[in-house]
Amino acid sequence: MRIFKSLLLCLIVIMVTACGTSRHGVRGNRGYKPPQPQSEWSRLDIKLSGSDNKELYREVKSWLGTPYRAGGTTKDGSDCSGFVMTVYKKVYGISLQRNSQLMFDRNCREISRADLREGDLVFFNNARGGRINHVGIYLKENKFAHTSSSQGVIISDLDERYYATHFFAAGRVKR
Repeated sequence: MRIFKSLLLCLIVIMVTACGTSRHGVRGNRGYKPPQPQSEWSRLDIKLSGSDNKELYREVKSWLGTPYRAGGTTKDGSDCSGFVMTVYKKVYGISLQRNSQLMFDRNCREISRADLREGDLVFFNNARGGRINHVGIYLKENKFAHTSSSQGVIISDLDERYYATHFFAAGRVKR
Protein backbone atom coordinates (compact mmCIF):
# COMPACT_ATOMS: atom_id res chain seq x y z
CA MET A 1 0.00 0.00 0.00
CA ARG A 2 2.87 2.35 0.82
CA ILE A 3 4.42 1.74 -2.61
CA PHE A 4 1.09 2.43 -4.30
CA LYS A 5 0.75 5.77 -2.46
CA SER A 6 4.32 6.73 -3.41
CA LEU A 7 3.71 5.92 -7.07
CA LEU A 8 0.43 7.81 -7.04
CA LEU A 9 2.11 10.84 -5.47
CA CYS A 10 4.88 10.76 -8.12
CA LEU A 11 2.31 10.53 -10.89
CA ILE A 12 0.40 13.51 -9.50
CA VAL A 13 3.60 15.57 -9.25
CA ILE A 14 4.51 14.74 -12.85
CA MET A 15 1.02 15.63 -14.11
CA VAL A 16 0.89 18.92 -12.20
CA THR A 17 4.31 20.06 -13.40
CA ALA A 18 3.65 19.03 -17.00
CA CYS A 19 0.21 20.60 -17.40
CA GLY A 20 1.56 24.15 -17.55
CA THR A 21 3.58 23.54 -20.67
CA SER A 22 2.77 23.52 -24.32
CA ARG A 23 4.73 22.38 -27.34
CA HIS A 24 6.18 25.90 -27.57
CA GLY A 25 7.35 26.17 -23.98
CA VAL A 26 5.85 27.22 -20.69
CA ARG A 27 2.33 28.53 -20.98
CA GLY A 28 2.08 32.15 -19.95
CA ASN A 29 5.67 32.96 -20.89
CA ARG A 30 4.73 35.67 -23.37
CA GLY A 31 8.35 36.44 -24.17
CA TYR A 32 8.98 32.92 -25.44
CA LYS A 33 9.48 32.68 -29.19
CA PRO A 34 10.04 29.27 -30.78
CA PRO A 35 13.29 28.97 -32.70
CA GLN A 36 13.10 30.13 -36.29
CA PRO A 37 13.33 27.16 -38.67
CA GLN A 38 16.32 28.39 -40.63
CA SER A 39 16.55 25.07 -42.45
CA GLU A 40 13.01 25.63 -43.76
CA TRP A 41 14.10 28.90 -45.39
CA SER A 42 17.43 27.65 -46.74
CA ARG A 43 15.75 24.52 -48.11
CA LEU A 44 13.83 26.77 -50.50
CA ASP A 45 16.89 27.45 -52.62
CA ILE A 46 15.33 30.71 -53.75
CA LYS A 47 17.94 32.98 -55.21
CA LEU A 48 16.91 36.60 -55.01
CA SER A 49 17.52 38.83 -57.99
CA GLY A 50 17.69 42.60 -58.19
CA SER A 51 14.04 42.78 -59.16
CA ASP A 52 12.78 40.76 -56.16
CA ASN A 53 11.13 42.57 -53.28
CA LYS A 54 13.75 41.90 -50.63
CA GLU A 55 11.59 43.60 -47.99
CA LEU A 56 8.88 40.98 -48.58
CA TYR A 57 11.36 38.11 -48.19
CA ARG A 58 12.91 39.64 -45.05
CA GLU A 59 9.48 40.15 -43.50
CA VAL A 60 8.30 36.63 -44.34
CA LYS A 61 11.54 35.17 -42.99
CA SER A 62 11.06 37.04 -39.71
CA TRP A 63 7.65 35.36 -39.32
CA LEU A 64 8.81 31.77 -39.94
CA GLY A 65 8.01 29.59 -36.95
CA THR A 66 5.43 32.00 -35.52
CA PRO A 67 2.85 29.70 -33.90
CA TYR A 68 -0.70 29.41 -35.15
CA ARG A 69 -3.28 31.29 -33.09
CA ALA A 70 -6.87 31.66 -34.27
CA GLY A 71 -7.67 35.36 -34.58
CA GLY A 72 -4.02 36.33 -34.06
CA THR A 73 -2.18 38.99 -36.06
CA THR A 74 1.21 39.20 -34.33
CA LYS A 75 4.43 37.22 -34.11
CA ASP A 76 3.20 35.87 -30.77
CA GLY A 77 0.64 33.92 -32.81
CA SER A 78 -1.34 34.38 -36.01
CA ASP A 79 -3.82 32.70 -38.29
CA CYS A 80 -3.49 32.74 -42.08
CA SER A 81 -5.45 35.90 -42.84
CA GLY A 82 -3.91 37.75 -39.90
CA PHE A 83 -0.43 36.89 -41.15
CA VAL A 84 -1.21 37.95 -44.74
CA MET A 85 -2.99 41.13 -43.64
CA THR A 86 -0.14 42.20 -41.33
CA VAL A 87 2.68 41.42 -43.77
CA TYR A 88 0.86 43.17 -46.61
CA LYS A 89 0.33 46.32 -44.55
CA LYS A 90 4.00 46.43 -43.50
CA VAL A 91 5.55 45.62 -46.89
CA TYR A 92 3.12 47.27 -49.30
CA GLY A 93 1.24 49.74 -47.09
CA ILE A 94 -2.06 48.21 -48.23
CA SER A 95 -4.86 47.31 -45.81
CA LEU A 96 -6.56 44.01 -46.60
CA GLN A 97 -9.74 42.48 -45.24
CA ARG A 98 -9.29 40.33 -42.12
CA ASN A 99 -10.96 37.25 -43.62
CA SER A 100 -9.53 35.16 -46.49
CA GLN A 101 -12.86 35.00 -48.37
CA LEU A 102 -13.28 38.77 -48.09
CA MET A 103 -9.66 39.32 -49.17
CA PHE A 104 -10.46 37.47 -52.37
CA ASP A 105 -13.86 39.11 -52.89
CA ARG A 106 -12.94 42.72 -52.07
CA ASN A 107 -9.18 43.13 -52.36
CA CYS A 108 -8.20 40.99 -55.36
CA ARG A 109 -8.88 40.40 -58.97
CA GLU A 110 -8.63 36.78 -59.95
CA ILE A 111 -5.65 35.75 -62.10
CA SER A 112 -4.58 32.41 -63.50
CA ARG A 113 -2.15 30.31 -61.55
CA ALA A 114 0.26 30.58 -64.48
CA ASP A 115 0.31 34.38 -64.03
CA LEU A 116 1.32 34.34 -60.35
CA ARG A 117 3.93 36.91 -59.37
CA GLU A 118 5.68 37.70 -56.13
CA GLY A 119 3.22 39.24 -53.65
CA ASP A 120 0.09 37.76 -55.23
CA LEU A 121 -2.25 35.87 -52.94
CA VAL A 122 -3.15 32.20 -53.20
CA PHE A 123 -6.46 30.95 -51.85
CA PHE A 124 -7.56 27.50 -50.75
CA ASN A 125 -10.75 25.71 -49.80
CA ASN A 126 -10.09 22.88 -47.38
CA ALA A 127 -13.59 22.51 -45.98
CA ARG A 128 -17.08 21.76 -47.19
CA GLY A 129 -19.23 24.54 -48.53
CA GLY A 130 -17.10 25.86 -51.38
CA ARG A 131 -15.91 28.94 -49.52
CA ILE A 132 -12.31 30.10 -49.30
CA ASN A 133 -10.90 29.43 -45.85
CA HIS A 134 -7.13 29.69 -46.28
CA VAL A 135 -4.76 32.24 -47.83
CA GLY A 136 -1.02 32.63 -48.41
CA ILE A 137 1.41 35.02 -50.07
CA TYR A 138 3.04 33.82 -53.27
CA LEU A 139 6.82 34.24 -53.35
CA LYS A 140 8.34 32.69 -56.47
CA GLU A 141 9.36 29.31 -57.87
CA ASN A 142 5.98 27.86 -56.83
CA LYS A 143 6.56 28.69 -53.13
CA PHE A 144 4.17 30.54 -50.87
CA ALA A 145 4.17 31.66 -47.23
CA HIS A 146 1.21 30.91 -44.99
CA THR A 147 0.19 29.85 -41.51
CA SER A 148 -0.41 26.18 -40.87
CA SER A 149 -2.55 25.31 -37.86
CA SER A 150 -0.08 22.58 -36.90
CA GLN A 151 3.26 24.21 -37.78
CA GLY A 152 2.70 27.96 -37.64
CA VAL A 153 4.12 30.19 -40.36
CA ILE A 154 5.82 28.07 -42.99
CA ILE A 155 6.78 28.02 -46.66
CA SER A 156 5.09 25.43 -48.86
CA ASP A 157 5.02 24.47 -52.52
CA LEU A 158 1.82 24.82 -54.53
CA ASP A 159 2.44 21.40 -56.07
CA GLU A 160 2.44 19.61 -52.71
CA ARG A 161 -0.46 17.20 -52.90
CA TYR A 162 -2.55 18.83 -50.18
CA TYR A 163 -2.25 22.37 -51.59
CA ALA A 164 -2.70 21.25 -55.20
CA THR A 165 -5.89 19.43 -54.19
CA HIS A 166 -7.35 22.35 -52.22
CA PHE A 167 -6.19 25.23 -54.44
CA PHE A 168 -9.13 27.57 -55.12
CA ALA A 169 -7.77 30.65 -56.93
CA ALA A 170 -4.95 33.13 -57.30
CA GLY A 171 -5.53 36.81 -56.78
CA ARG A 172 -3.65 40.02 -57.51
CA VAL A 173 -4.29 42.73 -54.93
CA LYS A 174 -5.99 45.80 -56.36
CA ARG A 175 -3.86 48.87 -55.73
